[in-house]
Amino acid sequence: MDDTRTLRFFNRGPSPVARLVFFCVLSLLLLFVDARYRYLESTRNVIAVMIYPFQRLTAMPGEIVGQIGVYFETQSTLLEDNAKLRQRHETDSAQLSQLQVLQAENAHLRTLFELKQRIDYPVQLAEIVYVERDIFKRKLFVDKGSNTSVIEGQVVMDENGVVGQVTRVYPWLSEVTLVTDKDHAVPIQILRTGLRAVVFGSGDIAEMSLRYMPISSDIVVDDILVTSGIDGTYPPNLPVAKVLRIERDPAYPFARIICAPLAGVDRHRALLIVSGLPSLPERPAMQEKTGDAPAQVKKRGNRGQP
Repeated sequence: MDDTRTLRFFNRGPSPVARLVFFCVLSLLLLFVDARYRYLESTRNVIAVMIYPFQRLTAMPGEIVGQIGVYFETQSTLLEDNAKLRQRHETDSAQLSQLQVLQAENAHLRTLFELKQRIDYPVQLAEIVYVERDIFKRKLFVDKGSNTSVIEGQVVMDENGVVGQVTRVYPWLSEVTLVTDKDHAVPIQILRTGLRAVVFGSGDIAEMSLRYMPISSDIVVDDILVTSGIDGTYPPNLPVAKVLRIERDPAYPFARIICAPLAGVDRHRALLIVSGLPSLPERPAMQEKTGDAPAQVKKRGNRGQP
C-alpha cells in the first residue's frame, strides 16, 4: 500500500509529453519575442555576466592542461632547435676559419705570383711539407727537388725577403736552412749607405746579429739590410733583415747589432726558389810563387855580372 501511494504521489501533475510541448511552445514564443522586439537582450547580458565566472572555472582545468602540454612541447622544441643551432654555429665557425685561412693563403699566393712576375731571376713556387723537429735547427723541407732542377745553394724567399738557402737536395724534396739558423751567414749591404757586411743567424727565429761592425759605423735603428750579391750565391738587393737594436760600448772595438728577419721564416706554406743564380766571371788562377823564384834569381845574378 505504501509503494502504491508513493507512485501515485510522484505521478501527479502534467505528463512528460505535456511538459515537453509546453516548454517547446514557450521557447518558440520567447524566440519570436526576442527576435521581433529585442526584449530579452538586457536579460541575456545579465545572465551572461552572471554565468561567466562559472564558465571560466569550468574551462580553467582544460586550459591549464593545454598550457602545460604546450609548455613541454615548446621546451622540447626549443632544446632541439638550440642543439641544431649550436651544431650549425660550430660548423659555420669551422668553415669560417677555413675560409679565412684560404683567403690568407690566396692573398699570399697572389703576392708571390706578382713578385714572380717582377723578379729578374727565374723562380719556381714550392710548398713547405716538413719542418725540423729540433728547435735548435732552423731547417725545413719543401716539395721541390732534383726532379724540378733544384740544386744546392739556391735562394729561398717570400714576398718580404730571403727565407733561407737550399742546403741539400733529394729527388722530390729539398732541405732549406733558414737565415736564422745559428752561424748561417748572408753577405749584405745597408740599403741607406751601401756599407757591406755579413749578417749571421743566432738560432732564434726572430733574431739575427750583424757582427764585426766598428762602433763608429754609420748604421742606425730601422736600417734595412739587403743582399750584396758579391758572394755568387745570393742575388743582389733582396731584403734580409731590419736593425732592431744597437749597443755601442767604447770598451769593445765592435758594436753589438741585433736585427730581425724581414721574411716570414716561421709563417706561410708557399715559398719561392730562385732558380737562376747571377752569372759571375771565374776567379783568376793564383800564380805560384815558386815558379817566379828562378826568374828573379836570374835577374839578380845578371845585375851582379860585369
